[in-house]
Amino acid sequence: MRRFIKLYVFIGCFLPLAAQAQPVATLQGNVTTSDGNPAEAVTVSLKGKSQGAITNDKGAYTLSRVKAGTYTVQVSAVGLKTAEKVITLGQGENASLDFVLAENTAQLQEVIVSGSLTNRFARTSGDYVSKMPLKNLENPQVYNSVGKELLKEQLVFSVDDALRNAPGVQRMWEATGRAGDGGGYYNTRGFIVQSQLRNGLAGNVTSDIDAVNLEKLETIKGPSATLFGSALTSYGGLINRVTKKPYETFGGEVAVSAGNYDFQRVSADVNAPLTKNRNLLLRVNTAFTHQGTFQTVGFGRNVALAPSLSFRPSERLSIRLDAEMYRSENVGKQILFFYVPGYTLGATRADQLAIDYRNSYMGSGLTQQSRSTNLFGQVNYQISPSFTSSTNISSSHSFSNGFGPYFYIIPGTTPGVNNLVRADQSTRNSTNDVFEVQQLFNGDFHLGSLRNRIVLGLDYLHVNANQLFFGSTFDTVPIAADFDYSKFNGAALTALYASKAPDFTYPVTGIRETSSAFVSDVLNLTDKLSILAALRVDHFNNKGGTEGAAVAGYQQTAFSPKFGLVYQPVKDKVSLFANYQNSFNNRGVYNAYDVTDADSLTQRFAKLEQANQFEAGVKLNTFGGRLTTTISYYDIQVKNILRTDPNPLAAARFAQTQDGSQTSRGVELDVVANPVQGLNIVGGFSYNDSRLVRASEDVNGRRPTTASSPYLANLWVSYRLPGYLINGLGFGIGGNYASDNKIQNSVSQGVFTLPAYTVLNASAFYDLKKIRLSVKVDNFTNQRYWIGYTTMNPQKLRSFVGNVTYTF
Repeated sequence: MRRFIKLYVFIGCFLPLAAQAQPVATLQGNVTTSDGNPAEAVTVSLKGKSQGAITNDKGAYTLSRVKAGTYTVQVSAVGLKTAEKVITLGQGENASLDFVLAENTAQLQEVIVSGSLTNRFARTSGDYVSKMPLKNLENPQVYNSVGKELLKEQLVFSVDDALRNAPGVQRMWEATGRAGDGGGYYNTRGFIVQSQLRNGLAGNVTSDIDAVNLEKLETIKGPSATLFGSALTSYGGLINRVTKKPYETFGGEVAVSAGNYDFQRVSADVNAPLTKNRNLLLRVNTAFTHQGTFQTVGFGRNVALAPSLSFRPSERLSIRLDAEMYRSENVGKQILFFYVPGYTLGATRADQLAIDYRNSYMGSGLTQQSRSTNLFGQVNYQISPSFTSSTNISSSHSFSNGFGPYFYIIPGTTPGVNNLVRADQSTRNSTNDVFEVQQLFNGDFHLGSLRNRIVLGLDYLHVNANQLFFGSTFDTVPIAADFDYSKFNGAALTALYASKAPDFTYPVTGIRETSSAFVSDVLNLTDKLSILAALRVDHFNNKGGTEGAAVAGYQQTAFSPKFGLVYQPVKDKVSLFANYQNSFNNRGVYNAYDVTDADSLTQRFAKLEQANQFEAGVKLNTFGGRLTTTISYYDIQVKNILRTDPNPLAAARFAQTQDGSQTSRGVELDVVANPVQGLNIVGGFSYNDSRLVRASEDVNGRRPTTASSPYLANLWVSYRLPGYLINGLGFGIGGNYASDNKIQNSVSQGVFTLPAYTVLNASAFYDLKKIRLSVKVDNFTNQRYWIGYTTMNPQKLRSFVGNVTYTF
């Protein structure tokens, strides 16, 4: 395996470094209006060439890596008369060229606002979704992008809050901070998923994920193992964080925010070229956040630091080194578990339980420390005009140590009064390490008249778990208004563990390796019709370990195909698409009933659990880009699910059989629109019908308790006032709807529901030349609601945040 890794590194890193750098020139300058003010957001380009730049708020531009020669430099914008100048550049020369436009500042703003595309929240392409440059209209897979522009307007500071803009995605469980599995859990298309990918590679963060480094957030829908494997994805899809990259001019911003519940935040984004020829660039994003709680006890302190260094020694070679460091100290969120069927508590819905929504039911000191450190390296090399090489390395380390309060609701001895079992599930110096190296070769070429866009990939993933969970029951208390719950605290738990051994210990250890190869090709049969075909092969090696008890190792090989079809009846405006996608899971060994011996079990090696999706729909990019829409219908079939053996003798011995199945069907709608000047709309709707169709009689035909709410909707409406009224002033309002969520759903337990909710949010902002003033209110109707799967977790009440951002 080490030889395998060394081959990756040699191909992707050392071979490109042998290429000789060619001397190039740099052209920079300033563009101003006739009244002497900077001309922002105009295009500066080399006539007849593909190189260009956009002026910043100072009117400055830079064109780097320009070959020696004579050029006509153009300055242009929609509705603006083009200005041109001729310049001759020598090898290695740093030249300057300034322009003065005929228009004044007011005229320039008017022509840019009235003539340019203002669908500010639309993202129409994604390089990571297909691991190749591909426009959304050309891609047969459904995905949604939430960009930094929308996050800035909503004053979003975390990935959790960013995902409220993703259609068909529902938060299910807040981050616990535990090493390995402590990140937030979400649901898409009826299946649980975590945010474990960053720029298409492993990059797990096990605490709350800060959005300070977020360029956009991609939710890629459906089984996606063909390009991304199965270890970091789910049958419903995956969540990919796309991060900010260094750029060639000095700039950045500093922001300060504060709000109720003791919210305090300071963040910075600083970018600087480190060399005169701008081939070495550094960008650093960092934030400190302190957040109190709407309940009686709780807080979270988080520090995020994300530096990115980019080096381009030649036109054909670029190198980037990134890091993400997250440090947090927090009190675990109140998550209520159920020992018993909900109806035995005198309720079938969360809002019927006699629970004090604002009571934490604990004292102080139940804290946990968490760390996530992710390191990334990328080497890109232009092999030829048609082929590129990209070598990517990711190292992800998570750590946790401290308390994890747990709460279990049980019936009390007094009629009408339930009890609360208060317990702890701590981690002690727990770690989880993930290492990934991925080599990609991308091609864009013609075979005859047919265009091919292809990616060939090699991938190696190594996961090393070394986690220790332990805990004890602390006490059982009545749920009553006049009870003192502060005795369940950090000092008391420390004393308890000093006096006796924990009630349980649960180590999770082991090493898993996956070696993969994949190929994907998009073939244009005509300029309107294209087909996609892809195949992945994985060799999975679980070396064994412990999950409470010893777990045997095993090896398995999997194949994962993918197909897609795209037809554009109106070129670059309307596309009809269909896809087949596959994913799988390795289930290891299981205990099966030995029919030849009624008193014994036998261990069997599980077949791959498989998920197959068929999907079709339409994508639009119409009215000059003012409307982008995706509408789709999908059908996911999961087979080879392990379930309790229906034979009564086998079930009595806890035997399993691998013949279970599940269906998940639904529709999704995603709309990003700019119907009139200044008005922007982001909306989504989804319906999901998930059922266990071959399962135990207790749950057969029912919706799984992990499948979330069947109906979800999101909406954000933003309006920026015209400049002739109040320039820079804008408002936004929107929210999220989720229908009832069944967290107990079986014959034996009955049905227990987290009620439907509608949460409304609003923001306002005022942009000055260098300063942005903004304010938001989340959940302004003070809606009480819960999230969870098999659990209930109360969510934050009305909150306010004010923000001042200085841009330089």
